[in-house]
Amino acid sequence: MSHAAPLAANAAYLTKLNAEQRRAVEHGEGALDEAAPLLIIAGAGSGKTNTLAHRVAHLIVGGVDPRRILLLTFSRRAAAEMQRRVERITAQIFGAQSGASAGQLNWSGTFHAIGARLLREYARDIGLDQAFTIHDREDSADLMNLVRHELGFSKTRKRFPMKGTCLSIYSRAVNAETPLLEVLENFFPWCAEWESELRALFSAYVEAKQKQNVLDYDDLLLYWAQMMSEGAIAQDIAARFDHVMVDEYQDTNKLQASILLALKPNGRGLTVVGDDAQSIYSFRAATVRNILDFPGHFTPRAQVITLERNYRSTQPILAAANAVIDLASERFTKNLWSDRPSADRPRIVNVADDVGQAQYIVEKILENREAGIVLKSQAVLFRTSSHSAGLEIELTRRNIPFVKFGGLKFLEAAHIKDVLAVLRFVHNMRDRVAGFRVAQMLPGIGPSAAGRLLDRIAESGDPIGALIGFKAPAAAIEHWPDFEEMIGLLRRNVVGWPDEMDCVCRWYAPHLERMHEDAAARQGDLAQLAQIAATYPSRERFLTELTLDPPSATSDQSGPPLLDEDYLILSTIHSAKGQEWTSVYLLNAVDGCLPSDLSTGSTTEIEEERRLLYVAMTRAKDQLHVMVPQRFFTHSQRSGGDRHVYAQRTRFIPNSLLTHFDHRSWPPPRAAQAGAAPARKPVDVGAKMRGMWK
Repeated sequence: MSHAAPLAANAAYLTKLNAEQRRAVEHGEGALDEAAPLLIIAGAGSGKTNTLAHRVAHLIVGGVDPRRILLLTFSRRAAAEMQRRVERITAQIFGAQSGASAGQLNWSGTFHAIGARLLREYARDIGLDQAFTIHDREDSADLMNLVRHELGFSKTRKRFPMKGTCLSIYSRAVNAETPLLEVLENFFPWCAEWESELRALFSAYVEAKQKQNVLDYDDLLLYWAQMMSEGAIAQDIAARFDHVMVDEYQDTNKLQASILLALKPNGRGLTVVGDDAQSIYSFRAATVRNILDFPGHFTPRAQVITLERNYRSTQPILAAANAVIDLASERFTKNLWSDRPSADRPRIVNVADDVGQAQYIVEKILENREAGIVLKSQAVLFRTSSHSAGLEIELTRRNIPFVKFGGLKFLEAAHIKDVLAVLRFVHNMRDRVAGFRVAQMLPGIGPSAAGRLLDRIAESGDPIGALIGFKAPAAAIEHWPDFEEMIGLLRRNVVGWPDEMDCVCRWYAPHLERMHEDAAARQGDLAQLAQIAATYPSRERFLTELTLDPPSATSDQSGPPLLDEDYLILSTIHSAKGQEWTSVYLLNAVDGCLPSDLSTGSTTEIEEERRLLYVAMTRAKDQLHVMVPQRFFTHSQRSGGDRHVYAQRTRFIPNSLLTHFDHRSWPPPRAAQAGAAPARKPVDVGAKMRGMWK
């Protein structure tokens, strides 16, 4: 290459890279095929971002025009961070002027952002009005609902999929480049009977978008892919970029891969970075096949460089994680290693149940805090948001502040608030806020009808009589008798606490399915709520304590909670990807939770669940606690009998791998046999409080 001399003279900036990282950065130099397609398999904690940033900077320092580099990331934050690193590296070599030159890396961003920009530029070439607007997911769902209503699908006798479900079906079919019937059969089987209606709905939805000159998120990729199938336009776009680089390639879907292969059909100048062992987003239509099949697309020219040195975790943690992923049915071979030795192996901790799990974690968290490990350096990870419900209550009781990533906190979820609203309304039928929420769960009852019902109840001395005497709208007639019966049973205390919770959940089940596409997962949340409710002696105590001192609510992007300067991290495994903590606690490492019982229908699903465990384990730097409750609560047992089922340790840690872990039970058997502390005589604190004023 013509710039080899200046590169050699200024190679000091590469000295901090390890041998594999440097090979990836310098890929192509001096080779006959200097821009052969490159796949960088970057193991967890192996410096992926640093390596990619150095490769971009190395190209710029070597004379590549930054305006001819296309850098695709999966978040705006990642794109901005990458650009900052590139500017910093180039500025170290040639001063501020070179750093400013790197700032011309203006084709960096998410797939959707780059797609939108290209569509603006080529709008006239593809018959698109350049002034198009872009709908977010909520806007798209609203438009889908409008079309759904216009086609009469909102008035079908049988339950037609709601707008959110319709949009999810449409989006998966587009992004996975999969026929509608196949999408329905594999991911939305309860909607398969509506195939012809959904096909008509999606056709009308596309026409509506085009008439209104709007694009949804999926269109930003779909239109881009369609442009890349048009010879002259495709050649023009491809000719703009000498190098195309993709971060987190394991998270791309088939549509995104189609775009990349059209941009670089022979792979020349294409670099993708990722880790097949961290492909965990199939619910977004991402497919691990993209990264696994990459070398095959460009045989024999593709080169694969594997980054195996881990800068995050101790060697015992890596040994255990390697052993787990070694059992995967298909993967790129790599063996993460670290120069951080430790005598502490990760722990498998057997506890009796969910309560014991929460108590162990709280004890260890406080013990670590006293040893100097702040709360922010500790994280509790879980497969599904509902798994942390019991722990959240325990943390609140123990006054340990926390922030939760990966969805709303348990008590802020819509379906949880629905059930609590029913209980509040039963407890006080003049509670208009609760009453409005409850009444409008019934199809056919809107704000005006709900208002008339609540006015009637407020004016009557007999709330149940007022409810029975209310003339429900025709659209609500079908559901009204069950509603009346459920409210009446609870008001008359026929059922009793905590069985009232089961009664409410049984009534709510069909409405949950009607209102939410992920009803099965939400049923698990309601089961957790029932378990928590059973720990309170009465409905009144349950509602009062959760209202006065609920866990605070935060979502994916959250700020510090209240005034606490330190707080524990709770996170789903999906939201934890890319993060690291000194001490990590993994909840419910049992079959049915990890793997989730909703994700064991195929080998592909099971393998993704294995990768989820691997991602969780590789978040830990020094301590890893894998929690195995011996029994856990399950909503499938609500109809009677024991509310708990006995659990087996996750199939992803078979007996053959136990040598990589310290295996212990909690509480220690000796303390348990001794009965711990002797029973204490109850203290009448209330009497003391009364005595203060005598």
